[in-house]
Amino acid sequence: MKIGGFQKVSLIDYPGKISAVVFTQGCNFRCPFCHNPELVDPARFTDRIPEAEILAFLEKRRGRLDAVVITGGEPTLQTELVPFTIHLKAMGYRIKLDTNGALPEVLEDLLGRELLDYVAMDIKAPLERYGEVTKTKTEVDRIRRSISLIMGSSIDYEFRTTAVRSLLGPEELEAIGRLIPGAKRFVLQKFVPSKTLDRSYLGEASYSDGELKAIVEKLGSIVEKATQR
Repeated sequence: MKIGGFQKVSLIDYPGKISAVVFTQGCNFRCPFCHNPELVDPARFTDRIPEAEILAFLEKRRGRLDAVVITGGEPTLQTELVPFTIHLKAMGYRIKLDTNGALPEVLEDLLGRELLDYVAMDIKAPLERYGEVTKTKTEVDRIRRSISLIMGSSIDYEFRTTAVRSLLGPEELEAIGRLIPGAKRFVLQKFVPSKTLDRSYLGEASYSDGELKAIVEKLGSIVEKATQR
């Protein structure tokens, strides 16, 4: 596993659980508003944390931590993701995966092996604008497939979208909600321009809390639960 960061304890990344957070390196998207630019391109940021070091820490924390969150970057790019999660499950940890959903075959494998307890999938934009927002060629059928896999699974999940005002208007945020009708949870994340892949986004204006609340109220008629973060 190419691991670029490790948070030893978190009370917010896995709802209701005390977790550790593993940050993988490498991503197949180039979203300009990404707040983890150091994890997007491993060639630019070569500092890594040995997997063995993290596993040793987690072994010592058995019984104190409930879960491990695997985020990125994009974790499903990691060829060692399956054996890594198998190792964590053998220690008794619950696993939450953060993903962009671009590799549904990996997601399907993990779900089929019952290695995941929670999935958070980022939906970047309405499907017709995916390439524009992610700055990559995106096969949107893969995004649809991941949505279907997650909603058809028996585990807990959430979908989330970072609400960047200059990229996504209120109508487009509602359109994203219509991609996941009846979803358990849809979270609108407020864009905070403190660190971005494209530095020009540091000057972006964000939606106000009141504006997000109004959009969330409309989304509440589409999904089971809509919230803002």
